[in-house]
Amino acid sequence: MNLSKNMIERLAGANHVAVLTGAGVSAESGIKTFRDPDGLWTKLNPQQLASIDGFMKDPKTVWAWYQERRDIISNCKPNPGHFALAEFSKIFPKFDLITQNVDRLHQSAGSENVIELHGNIIDNRCFDCGKPYNEDISTKELDIPKCKFCGGKIRPCVVWFGEMLPEKALSQAD
Repeated sequence: MNLSKNMIERLAGANHVAVLTGAGVSAESGIKTFRDPDGLWTKLNPQQLASIDGFMKDPKTVWAWYQERRDIISNCKPNPGHFALAEFSKIFPKFDLITQNVDRLHQSAGSENVIELHGNIIDNRCFDCGKPYNEDISTKELDIPKCKFCGGKIRPCVVWFGEMLPEKALSQAD
């Protein structure tokens, strides 16, 4: 029995399916991956742009980079892979979509209850008190936004190098 026939038979009888996605699923939508030969980390230093130390040392540069990434994502659309996974959630009695992606394209395609292991680039929170920051953010702002509760710097809700994965997401994925 060949592999694809075996997989189709197993899926046809499955009650619970879990899928783990990474950067490759969004590449077709025009979002550059991080580690491919022409990926973002081949041209940029991840420690400067995706770490607490980088943020504390140069928050304006880090903020500007994330705003640029948000602008790119806002112009991207889900691709057939995203839509296929959204359809899977309607077929199987229990379907878990676990992603390392931060772009929210799975949700844009109609997937619900997506487990975001690395957070997401769309939402923001205060670096100091952790409260969500839901204000509109202009990509033309000269300064990084400040928390209205404590005055702390606002950061994207992504997992940076050196940070732990969100406990809730990790537990759900497990």
